[in-house]
Amino acid sequence: MTATTEAKLSPQVRNALIALVVGGIAAILDSTMVTLAIRTLAVELHSTAGTIQWVTTGFLLAMAVTIPVTGWAERRWGGKRVWTAALVLFVIASVLCAMAWDDTSLIGFRVLQGFGAGLIFPLMQTLAVRAAGGRVGSRLMAAVSLPIALGPILGPVLGGVILNWLSWRWLFLVNVPVIAVGLLLAWRFLPADRPGSPAGRGRLDWIGLLLLAPALAGILLGLSQLSEDGGIGRAGVLAPLSAGVVLLAAFVAWASRPGEREPIVDVRLLRARSLGSASTVLFTAGAAMYAGMFLLPLYYQQLRGDSVLDAGLLMIPQGVGALAARFAVGGLVDRFGARAVTVAGFLLAAVATVPFALAGPGTSLWWLGAVLLVRGLGVGTVLIPPMSVAYQDVRPAGIPHATMNTRIAQQVGASFGTAIVAVVLQSLLVHGAIGAFQGAFWWAIGIAVAAVIPAIALPDGKAAS
Repeated sequence: MTATTEAKLSPQVRNALIALVVGGIAAILDSTMVTLAIRTLAVELHSTAGTIQWVTTGFLLAMAVTIPVTGWAERRWGGKRVWTAALVLFVIASVLCAMAWDDTSLIGFRVLQGFGAGLIFPLMQTLAVRAAGGRVGSRLMAAVSLPIALGPILGPVLGGVILNWLSWRWLFLVNVPVIAVGLLLAWRFLPADRPGSPAGRGRLDWIGLLLLAPALAGILLGLSQLSEDGGIGRAGVLAPLSAGVVLLAAFVAWASRPGEREPIVDVRLLRARSLGSASTVLFTAGAAMYAGMFLLPLYYQQLRGDSVLDAGLLMIPQGVGALAARFAVGGLVDRFGARAVTVAGFLLAAVATVPFALAGPGTSLWWLGAVLLVRGLGVGTVLIPPMSVAYQDVRPAGIPHATMNTRIAQQVGASFGTAIVAVVLQSLLVHGAIGAFQGAFWWAIGIAVAAVIPAIALPDGKAAS
């Protein structure tokens, strides 16, 4: 598939994008809101911080296990059917989470939610490309990536409002009306598709699934516990991380074998420059984006003593910046190319994070709000250009596999970036909170600057004149 001239999206494509964004926003917001509520959940459910943390960890692991089967499920039952089923599963799990009676039940229902989210996230991108007839551009990617970019920014705001004035159960019940509207829009606007012929559906690659699913789960589990006492040398970190890396290597070897057999995720597509470079950039983008998103609420709450609600409201400027970037990035990619815009986005995010690496508990909130607005412009820019060029060298049949490759890269990158700054913050706290946060922010800046290196390998991606 070659790059296409950027043009206005047709009404049919715009309607499909609206349906996908509304359906997907609930899953994105939910994951970020619950992270903010860990302390509240531990108190309300009479649990410990270590146990209740599995509310987040279990969700991420279930999502990682589910992502690889998305492409096969779409071929087997059709994208619209799988999308609808994923939304139904997610909203049922949300209601069950709201009805949870203890920490064990909540963790179990969150795992069920994770299965739904693992289908929603990659399908949102795949179905958008399908609706556009495979014509991928920065405007299309700006629309479909809107929930992914704004979720970590707006989630803390909504979560703070709910936790301040309502019961924690509304963190999950708020999904019900959103998903209901998403289901209605999906039924009305998503293009009807049918499963492929029995010969074209292919059998599920069970060997690949049994290698890749635990590989991703092990890597994410190890990274999520990296900041605990003992670090990487602790069995709870080293064992799952090592097993995950070994299983991932085994999967790559299995999926790279020549033949007509279709692996559950076709890593051979990564040999194409567009997808290989875009996946690498999305890994670093996930790391850079989530490293900052992990530190910023903690800075406001722990170092400055702000409430959960205040911390969420103080993050609004970054959300405004990220939203503004969506309106400008398409034209910028047309004029300067995907490579230049991505590099500029990473550098802008890095520069705008420097004031936090120099800040203390008394730094002006007006100043920090202004630089957060600029940081939002940077992080809101870096996802769209690589996503818009990722499919250039991919045939239409490979779109679901390309999407899973990029989604897995971004998910693992997000966990990697969060783990790195969490370890740095934890290790430096013995020397004082101010120095610890400043040191952790410098690492977040370093991740963003390092992300420039793979971004240089992106295709130009300018619109044809």
